[in-house]
Amino acid sequence: MKLNVKTVLSFFFLTLTALQISAQQTEIQYLSGRGKDDGVLWDFKVSEGMKAGVWDKIPVPSNWELQGFGKYNYGFNKEINKGKEVGVYKYRFRVPDRWNTKLVRLVFEGVMTDAEVKINGKLAGEIHQGSFYVFKYDIGKLIRPGKDNLLEVKVAKHSANKSVNAAEREGDFWIFGGIFRPVYLEALPQSHVERVSLDARADGTFKAKVVTEGTANEVAVQLFDAAGNRFGKELKTTITGHEIWLNGRFEKPELWSAEFPNLYQAQVTLLKNGMVQHQLTQKFGFRTVEVKARDGVYINGVKIKFKGVNRHSFHPQSGRTTSKEISIADVKLIKEMNMNAVRMAHYPPDNHFLAVCDSLGLYVMNELGGWHGHYDTPTGSKLLREMMVVSENNPSVIFWANGNEGGHNPELDHIFQEQDIQKRPLIYPWAVYGGFETTHYREYNYGIGTYDHGHNIVMPTEFLHGMYDGGHGAGIEDYWKAMLANPLSAGGFLWDFQDQGVVRTDKNNRIDTDGNHGPDGIVGPYYEKEGSFFTIKEVWSPIFFEKRAITKEFDGIFNIENRYSFTNSSQCTFSYEFKKLGAYRQVGASTKGNIAAPHIAPGAKGILKMDLPKGWEQFDVLYITVKDPWGQELFTWSFPIAMPADIAASLIVPGSPQNISVQEEPSSYLVQANGISYKINKITGLLEQVKNAKGIIPFHNGPVLQEAVNNYKNFTLSHEDGKVVIQSTFDKKESYNTLRWEILPSGQLKMHVQYFPESYFTRFVGVNFDFPESEIKAVEYMGMGPYRVWKNRMKGNQFGVWRKDYNNTATGEPPFEYPEFKGYHANMYWTKFIGKEQSFMVFTDREDVFLRLYTPKEQQDTEWKNMDPIFPKGDISFMNGISAIGTKTQKPETTGPMGMKHVYYDFEKEPIRALHLVLYFDFK
Repeated sequence: MKLNVKTVLSFFFLTLTALQISAQQTEIQYLSGRGKDDGVLWDFKVSEGMKAGVWDKIPVPSNWELQGFGKYNYGFNKEINKGKEVGVYKYRFRVPDRWNTKLVRLVFEGVMTDAEVKINGKLAGEIHQGSFYVFKYDIGKLIRPGKDNLLEVKVAKHSANKSVNAAEREGDFWIFGGIFRPVYLEALPQSHVERVSLDARADGTFKAKVVTEGTANEVAVQLFDAAGNRFGKELKTTITGHEIWLNGRFEKPELWSAEFPNLYQAQVTLLKNGMVQHQLTQKFGFRTVEVKARDGVYINGVKIKFKGVNRHSFHPQSGRTTSKEISIADVKLIKEMNMNAVRMAHYPPDNHFLAVCDSLGLYVMNELGGWHGHYDTPTGSKLLREMMVVSENNPSVIFWANGNEGGHNPELDHIFQEQDIQKRPLIYPWAVYGGFETTHYREYNYGIGTYDHGHNIVMPTEFLHGMYDGGHGAGIEDYWKAMLANPLSAGGFLWDFQDQGVVRTDKNNRIDTDGNHGPDGIVGPYYEKEGSFFTIKEVWSPIFFEKRAITKEFDGIFNIENRYSFTNSSQCTFSYEFKKLGAYRQVGASTKGNIAAPHIAPGAKGILKMDLPKGWEQFDVLYITVKDPWGQELFTWSFPIAMPADIAASLIVPGSPQNISVQEEPSSYLVQANGISYKINKITGLLEQVKNAKGIIPFHNGPVLQEAVNNYKNFTLSHEDGKVVIQSTFDKKESYNTLRWEILPSGQLKMHVQYFPESYFTRFVGVNFDFPESEIKAVEYMGMGPYRVWKNRMKGNQFGVWRKDYNNTATGEPPFEYPEFKGYHANMYWTKFIGKEQSFMVFTDREDVFLRLYTPKEQQDTEWKNMDPIFPKGDISFMNGISAIGTKTQKPETTGPMGMKHVYYDFEKEPIRALHLVLYFDFK
């Protein structure tokens, strides 16, 4: 192809232009990896602990403990020598020759805890103290472009500054050491933009504060939308000083919120006599944050209830060293629980975490380090500025927090307002400050009193402490009802997101939670979902379904509420599935379809109307799934259609009366029916033995009443309608609890217990049987599943047929295997007990029967008794009422009405007031 002169010249000028633009950008050269999975090996030596005194290689970024160096220690551990090791790093690097005219900076995004930095043997600047902050050194005069340069970093895990240790090293979390966030060089033109601060409001008002260095004489700002199109006119002004302000107003911007995280970019250009000197881009969002005293927090003019959680920067294999991929996964999981907010506990996060909150949509409380102790004023002032300069433009950041639980330094307050041109509200977590009451872990009644009789905006920055299986989901339904109902409530933040279980490289790589200090998460160390995950997901769903029973009169209408702040329900999608349930893994008939999304404004109530398919009454269950505007599931609700009596009727097997024979022994009745042999005690009425063709089934010693007197008396045997009936005699004073056995000709056994709880207030009631734990292999059951429940954590499951293989998991401890096998299970229709030798089925014709499977293993550290997760005696129970569970700081009864004991009316033991429990047993 022949090229003409014009083509060659055009190509030449385009190439020059591209090179010029490249030279005008900030150049970045990484000396480390960018996260936990791509670390760059540096030379390293540590003073104490594992591999002490030995030069080796270590990936940067990382925490040295997780790489087999130094010592592990938890913040509560006050041993003098804990956390005192010092690490020394060395790394050689080169920079391009063209950087000899540039301003070159060495940037650390986070070092634990004191960092002394040298370039080619010379100090780069003063020692930096404080772990979680981006700090920089101007090293232009210390480096040799085009030649090898030596970087040396001396890192003290424990700071020489006592206030830094009080703020960061003595808290309720793991303490790590090392260069744990990325390290890189940045090269800028001598005339450059030093800092950009943006304030973009919901009404389109836009302000930019641009700080410059050098001899440029103009600055321009051009906005671009998410598609890269220019948005509005360019703002331009002459530089008259070090700090320049640009103001504008833009028509109808797409607003940023957690529901619709619309982002824009501001391209900031520095010019000298029309020639570009430096150019950078900054993402931002148009949104307005406003606090109205004695009222609430408003985003874009709408009052917000924060559904939040506290989050550490954490991964079990890398400690505080994370990655963008981890940030994305964390935010997606948080949003999957229908949360809209996250609090940074108790320090600023990685920059990429805030960027993900910006793009996926989460409201953020960004927090200056402090845990019951705070930085001194000179140190805190420096670190606060370092925090704000990297996060001030994140639209997700809507609150600043000055420390935690007493770790507040009021002398720093003015800096928040001076540095933040958006004037975001400042919070003191755990305190009453700035019109907010944020006290942690207050009882339900305390909260109600504050909402009803206080004057501050109530927003606990920590509540329902989720140690082990307590808290989080247990109690949240009561708290959320109260928070929704009270105009002074701004919601709150659960403690916390993830179990802090760390891989101990010094202990065969086992997961260590430091006893009960670390297992506070809704998910496990590797994001294993506990039962509370799904409870929160349902309770905090922005589309709320009013309780509805499906009867023959069902007309396809559900009362629903739109609890979104900005989303109309018409922007969501609704679908249904009617399903026939059978045995586990049996594929039953089903029919699916879509439901027209109703038009219900945010905060309003309305109806969801579905067109019922022909024959819907023949199905067992209806599922309704709602997805948000982005196609993510909010929740799938299940509505049983078949009642337990319907299912029981299908499981009762007819038989011939000739199949039954009875034999009496001095203390027992022996009944044989269709190959099944039963031995029932004539005095107590308890089942003593069951035997089939394969041998003895070790299910016996029941029904023993729990929280009631086993006063079955005066048993008689009779024949009724081909059945053998063994029953006790009712007496109002001595034998008011009664037991009736019916042995059916098929060999099935029916039990009917009528009883009165012994106490007016009681934690649980039901009947117990023995079935050795050593004999169980699995269960399959129809009911709500697959997770266990508590009295104050009933939501989150679905009605269906489930299988659970035996495990002995203690929630919050290795092997973090969920769902747990043991515990309470709701709305049992039938259960197949799969033993190692024998299997059998139990079913009921009554609603609201709970199945209890054994007693969960007690956690390794039971110092905190408030959870009080009590269980009945025996091995397997069938119950009318189950117990609640508390939290690390609260007894069950202080988490709300659902956590209180059951109340049963037993006045004068009138049979009409008795509780009834009916079970059928099939041992064939």
